[in-house]
Formats: sequence, C-alpha cells, structure tokens
Amino acid sequence: MRHRHHISKALGAMAATLALSFAIPGSASAASGQLVLNGRVFTNPSGCYRNLNAPLAVQNRTTTTAFVHSTPDCTGPARTVAPGQTFADSAGRSVRI
Repeated sequence: MRHRHHISKALGAMAATLALSFAIPGSASAASGQLVLNGRVFTNPSGCYRNLNAPLAVQNRTTTTAFVHSTPDCTGPARTVAPGQTFADSAGRSVRI
C-alpha cells in the first residue's frame, strides 16, 4: 500500500509540473534572434505580424521556423521559412513565428 502512495504522489507532482509548463506565458515562446520583414527588424519575435505590404521579403535570423501567409491575419495555408533562410513572396501578407 505504501508503494502505491509514493507512485500516486510522484504522478501528481509530474502532472502539476506539466500543467504549469503550459500555463506560464512569457519570453519562452519567443524565437531567439531577429526576424526581418521588408527591412524592419524584430528582435526575439513572437506571434503574428499582420497586414504587411506585398511583395513581402522575409529574413529569418532566428532559431524558429517562420510561416508566411497570403492572408492578412496569419490564417490559412503557409509557406515555411526555416531558420537562416530568406524568402520573398508577392502574395505574402502576414508572418507567424
């Protein structure tokens, strides 16, 4: 019985840790580095960059993949721009990272 109690406590602690890792917002979700959109530099970018002028030039100087959307609100199909890559798109309207 005592063994079950220890397992139960351990599983509870693991579940609490996992829940906290999803609940704490902050810079942990930001990409490290710079994202350059039409010449404008964003350091440690995060989220959606909306309503960008076409043609859209993207330089991904971060450690995270960027997604270029043809819609102005980062929805729908996207082209990927891997870390270290540059991309230009005449239909690009928003970027999510």
